[in-house]
Amino acid sequence: MTGAMRADEDGGRAGRFRALALPHLDDVYTLARYLLGSAADADDAVQECYLRAYRHFDTYRGPQIKPWLFAILRNVCHSARARAASAPQPAGSMAEDIDEAAVPVWNETPETPESAIVRRHDADTIRNLVAGLPSPFREVIVLREIDDLSYREIADVVGVPVGTVMSRLARARAMLRTAWLAADGKEPQ
Repeated sequence: MTGAMRADEDGGRAGRFRALALPHLDDVYTLARYLLGSAADADDAVQECYLRAYRHFDTYRGPQIKPWLFAILRNVCHSARARAASAPQPAGSMAEDIDEAAVPVWNETPETPESAIVRRHDADTIRNLVAGLPSPFREVIVLREIDDLSYREIADVVGVPVGTVMSRLARARAMLRTAWLAADGKEPQ
């Protein structure tokens, strides 16, 4: 094969990869953020995920690339957590790194200072409750509720049967509800 032909193939491969994979960069980052809890670690994991995905792009055979990227990211995050398990954990929480300066997309009534405080408190509480879930439950809740994957796609990403995904989602939702009520000072029913 000549060098020019190889360059054309690589350019086409790179262009195809960019077109398919880059639109999901924010979703991949969001999952990494929830799995690792640190913005810096999430940045590293996403970069490693995309490097691995590009390196093995020839093996991609699915109609949708998002679950494939999530499966790669999940492996990267598990490896990163295993490496970090023996290292001391830095101070700070996931909630400290997330910017809450969200501007409404449409013209809506300006938020009152009181409602802004309540909204921010609720968002921080939910974020911390999700971050506090055990890893298998946190993964499925983020993949379903934030990344909007189907049960089948989650099962493919996590590598478990669909029934296990459904069970983990139900348990994660129950744990979140109980923790939310406890944080709110109410008794779970």
